Amino acid sequence: MSVVQLATPGRRVTEDELRPVAAKAGLKLSEPLLENYSTLISALDAAIASLPDDKGVLPRPDLTKYPRTDIHIPEDNELGAWATKVTARCTSPTSDLLKGRTVALKDNMAFAGVRCTNGTSMVDWVPEIDATVATRVMDAGAIIVGKAACENSCLEGMSGTAVTGQVHNPYAKGYSAGGSSSGSGRLVATGSVDLAFGCDQGGSIRIPASSCGIVGLKPTWGLVPYTGILSLDATIDHVGPMTKNVRDCALFLEAIAGPDGWDDRQPPFGLEGDRVKFVAPVDALLAKESSTMLEGVKIGVLAEGFEIPGQDPNVVESVKSAIEGFKSLGAEVAPISVPLHKEAPLLWTCALPLSGGRQSLLGDMDGRKQLYLTDRAELVGPRLTQAQFDALGPGASNMYMGYLWIQEKYGAKVQGKAMNLLKATSDAYDKALKEFDVLVMPTLPYPPPRLPEPESNEGPLNFLTRTIGLVANTCPFDNSGHPALSLPVGFVPAREDPNVKLPTAVQIVGRKYADVDCLRVAAAWEKAFDWKTL
Repeated sequence: MSVVQLATPGRRVTEDELRPVAAKAGLKLSEPLLENYSTLISALDAAIASLPDDKGVLPRPDLTKYPRTDIHIPEDNELGAWATKVTARCTSPTSDLLKGRTVALKDNMAFAGVRCTNGTSMVDWVPEIDATVATRVMDAGAIIVGKAACENSCLEGMSGTAVTGQVHNPYAKGYSAGGSSSGSGRLVATGSVDLAFGCDQGGSIRIPASSCGIVGLKPTWGLVPYTGILSLDATIDHVGPMTKNVRDCALFLEAIAGPDGWDDRQPPFGLEGDRVKFVAPVDALLAKESSTMLEGVKIGVLAEGFEIPGQDPNVVESVKSAIEGFKSLGAEVAPISVPLHKEAPLLWTCALPLSGGRQSLLGDMDGRKQLYLTDRAELVGPRLTQAQFDALGPGASNMYMGYLWIQEKYGAKVQGKAMNLLKATSDAYDKALKEFDVLVMPTLPYPPPRLPEPESNEGPLNFLTRTIGLVANTCPFDNSGHPALSLPVGFVPAREDPNVKLPTAVQIVGRKYADVDCLRVAAAWEKAFDWKTL
């Protein structure tokens, strides 16, 4: 590292201070070297001390333009769905795209003056900024009415770990609403809000969308800015819409898509014009006769998506029946095989702990060109304390232990190897999508599981065993970055009680930045069929 200055007007770092730091890293330095580095590190310390306050460059909201009132923790959180209530809007919206619509933020999103739990008591954080997408929905005329509960550290697929309490399925109390955007799924399904945000790194939009019988879209990676939202791993971070129907999904996406100048997940150019228009194409399709809505559209049925170990046969039957419906809408439907799809979940499992532990749990986002949430990062050190670890849910604690293990035993090699292999998986999907416009498969392999008893403390092994294989069809498209939409297609019996009926869904995957294709295919099916009668 080059040296910019050596003058050190501040306190000098002594050799006695530097020696144990080097020793902790396994380095033994001679006295002359220690003297050299003492001078050099003193210069670094002086540079750090001279840094100006970064608050002046943070995108703090204008609270006269975006006022917020009635911030409170509700006594009735609607069976776990609400984390915090607030009323916020823009006094001078720039469009009426979402005029009068009520919106819930996921509780991993910054909203100035409102607590952000991230589903855990690990730290207490009240942000000073707004997530870009929160500003965008207010600019489009929406009213933010609160923050929806999310699962602990956003690392659970079952809705039993949020610090605000279990979130119950809208169709059967005692069953999972899915995770990690659990509160968002329930609030939309019950009509408590018109629209809700979800964030998705392994399926956290699509799992609750499928579980709650709503539409959930994980957009193309980088289409929607993630600025001001707690990261899990920047290479798989997605934020997107959760809505009652497909047209609302298109409206919501159009309001939030496009670059914001902060997020390096987004391409520097190309996200403008028709690339970020979704409503008009959906409306044009819906104006057609049902039998011709999907003329010329080729739909590939992903064989491996129906070969998940432990897959529920009722889910398979329901989704295959829904896929048959595409034919009556004019689509050409044919099977397609992508063998690497079966390997993708294992690669996701191996790629996540090192980067996820560092970025998600420790708040270390080094190497990114983006907005850094420094006020939260300073609440966590280079390692979690015992109290912070104890505040984690089963999924988060499992990832942290995996982070420590991989860091100690393997270093960077495992993550690098998995990421290299995931490129081949992404390429395989791209190849299949040259032949087909979209790929379809079940969103989830089985219906929502029954929640454990509150305060059961059954341990991470038993808890996580309840959802083995849950993300087999969702996590591959977080790594690949392809858009993936979950559309409800019927009810299936719960595995624990056949008298309980729960939603299931088809997943529609499109080409990168062709999110509109997923929306159009989904809108056609939704117009022709009533999923609640199937």
